Amino acid sequence: METNSYIEPVYLISAVAEILNIHPQTLRQYEREGLIKPSRTNGKIRLYSQKDIDNIKYVLTLTRELGVNLAGVDIILQLNKKIEELEKDIYVYKNKIKSINSLSVVPDTKALVVQKTSFDMVIVKKS
Repeated sequence: METNSYIEPVYLISAVAEILNIHPQTLRQYEREGLIKPSRTNGKIRLYSQKDIDNIKYVLTLTRELGVNLAGVDIILQLNKKIEELEKDIYVYKNKIKSINSLSVVPDTKALVVQKTSFDMVIVKKS
């Protein structure tokens, strides 16, 4: 499946409700709570992508199987988003560290940059 088809909105609310065996009002409530954000046509008709459906399945798993209330779901979704952002930052900084350390070609010297934790970088003087 192409990435675009995964995020391309194609399903009406009635189809999504039927696919997931839930009432359309549940989808409207999830949207009011900010848990999902379906696309809208010019006529304000909600359209859902496969990615939206997967996100709704995740919300349903949290609420039905794990007993999390909607406020808890909102916090979990926010934390997941923050984790993704931090993981991207870590990836960028690791690549910067590799790039800087690869510039240190003088033998018997310490690296220009060392990583103490996932988030800390320390500049070290060359001796």
